[in-house]
Amino acid sequence: MMGVRGMWLVAVSCLLPVALLYAQEVWDKAAVSEVNTELNRPELIAKGRYLAIAGDCQACHTRTGGTPFAGGRPMSIPMLGTLYSSNITPDINTGIGTWTLEEFDRALRQGVGKGGRNLYPAMPYESYTKITDADIQALYAYFLFGVAPVHDTPPPNKIPRALSARWPLKIWNYLFTPTGPFEPDPQQSESWNRGAYLVQALTHCGECHTPRGLAFQQKAYDETEKGFLGGGPVLDGWEAYNITPDRDSGIGDWSAEQLTQYLKTGHVNRLAQAGGPMGEAIQFSLSRMNDGDINAMVTYLRTIPPVKGKARVPRQQRGSPATDVIIMRGNPLVHELNPKLSADGSRLYLGLCAACHGVDGTGSKDGYYPSLVHNSTVGAEDDHNLRQAILQGIRRTVNGEEIMMPGFADELNEEQLKRLMFYLRKQFAAPQKQQ
Repeated sequence: MMGVRGMWLVAVSCLLPVALLYAQEVWDKAAVSEVNTELNRPELIAKGRYLAIAGDCQACHTRTGGTPFAGGRPMSIPMLGTLYSSNITPDINTGIGTWTLEEFDRALRQGVGKGGRNLYPAMPYESYTKITDADIQALYAYFLFGVAPVHDTPPPNKIPRALSARWPLKIWNYLFTPTGPFEPDPQQSESWNRGAYLVQALTHCGECHTPRGLAFQQKAYDETEKGFLGGGPVLDGWEAYNITPDRDSGIGDWSAEQLTQYLKTGHVNRLAQAGGPMGEAIQFSLSRMNDGDINAMVTYLRTIPPVKGKARVPRQQRGSPATDVIIMRGNPLVHELNPKLSADGSRLYLGLCAACHGVDGTGSKDGYYPSLVHNSTVGAEDDHNLRQAILQGIRRTVNGEEIMMPGFADELNEEQLKRLMFYLRKQFAAPQKQQ
């Protein structure tokens, strides 16, 4: 029979898990005692939900196939390594469920996390510093009270030990990060000011589209500073183009209607199609914003100072329909798709691309399959985005309609890719032939 000591051991072993759960509950309640529950108001949560869409928070804080805002998405940062986005759901242990409004504010606008640890500027606090106090409160209300908690810890960052110290970020912030919320320009219209606020702060366009300095800081933060939105660095293989009104290097040749359509759908036939990070921004953010805000952004973007680049012909005005591939139809491509053999670019085009984009490159009549003639990606000065589109493909869903182009990374070796891009650039990126 079991002795008294044995009975005590059994009782303790049974009660210990219960006691630990109770203690954890007490600790959790104590941890959230400072949360600003007075902001738990339906109208404020609804406003914050929209602002989170404008800020494109889901794209960065959601891993592929993961729960929205639970973090874990890898981001490759030049000269630093790979960062994984944080869990920003209100989970008490792995998310931001115990954050006060002040802590939330400090993270978004100063780049300082809970406990005083500096955040890496992959978090766009350089731009978010311009978010107004009222919008910070609404965002806090949404993420603390309008998002379901997810218990998920993202992977640790992959950064060399020599670069992992956070204290240099204090110096970086002091030197480069602007301070203070956005201040409207009384000389401009209400729509212009709304557009300026969205572009500079919430949608943080400058994070990708503005050139970076030696310390990887943005060289400009608004239209009063030289180079603002004049084209950014290559990140994860994708280039963010010049989106100033310069007619040759920027979008000065686009009409207001075309720019509006692009921001809302990511597609304007014979002009531009969004892929990569911009495709995500269209899908998760811009396509879901209201018409008034999109129109305000267009108003602002069309009035900022143009930034001149290398281009002397607008990238969307380059190229001519192809004729040389037509005579190759019916010829076998089996040997030329063998990775061990060289491949002629025009034949690769006919085998891999022509079924959708047409043998002459003009796409389908309805524009669903875009034209490669007068295409701003094909006609760009550099081929970064064309390369990524071929290798990774394009995928975005807007208003329930999925746009998909397959990637060919598994079908093309580097030599074949070079030959295909050479053909595409020669045919569809050359200055338009005179009639």
